[in-house]
Amino acid sequence: MGELMNCPNCGALFVKTNLRDVCEKCYKEENQAFETVYTFIRKKENRTATIHEASKGTGVDEELIIKFIRTGRLKLAQFPNLGYPCQKCRTIIREGILCDNCSKELRSELSIFEQDEERKIELEERNRGTYFAEKKF
Repeated sequence: MGELMNCPNCGALFVKTNLRDVCEKCYKEENQAFETVYTFIRKKENRTATIHEASKGTGVDEELIIKFIRTGRLKLAQFPNLGYPCQKCRTIIREGILCDNCSKELRSELSIFEQDEERKIELEERNRGTYFAEKKF
């Protein structure tokens, strides 16, 4: 069963499911926008359009086109210049959520963090065996 929430577009109350994250009215508007975008980029002269060009040519918001790509409604394999922004640096990518540079940077930061954690554990183990007591008379 879905979760009751307000539509992020219009504020109407609806039941959110795995298939829909907007109310019925906005869902129909999104479907109409999808048809507009898909018809635009299916034309031979527009097959190499970027997201910006598709948005400009159809009047559909770029974020909505990105949503169509991320949900799999628009297949990037059919349209060579379509892509969506990396979630960190906004570079245009065609797969995943991070570009190669951001992915490498994240891996290196994670590696450094793991090394620091290992050092902390080693220090705790070394210091665990000894203790200092002061005699008070």
